[in-house]
Amino acid sequence: MSREELFATALIDPEDRAEMLDAVLSVCQWINITFLWRPNLPDESDNHLIELAIAGNAGWIITGNVRDIAAGELLFDSFRIATPSAWLKEDHLNGDVDDPAS
Repeated sequence: MSREELFATALIDPEDRAEMLDAVLSVCQWINITFLWRPNLPDESDNHLIELAIAGNAGWIITGNVRDIAAGELLFDSFRIATPSAWLKEDHLNGDVDDPAS
């Protein structure tokens, strides 16, 4: 959250962003990774996102880096990868934020 350049064009101010993230974090669950899948993404430092999604039984990975995250050698159908705006448009219109099959 300290990379302010990521938020230069954000539609909400830093205080509102902090409040929103606090709300999200209040319902998050800590997940320990016990098995490393190594999906071999173009950026090695992104592999942990896939590992966390698998370990946490996530339905979604929400990221601004969809192209790289979706480019792994291992493919999984247990979760979807979307940008924040695509997720909000698609999932909130469908009324289902948990099921990636919706």
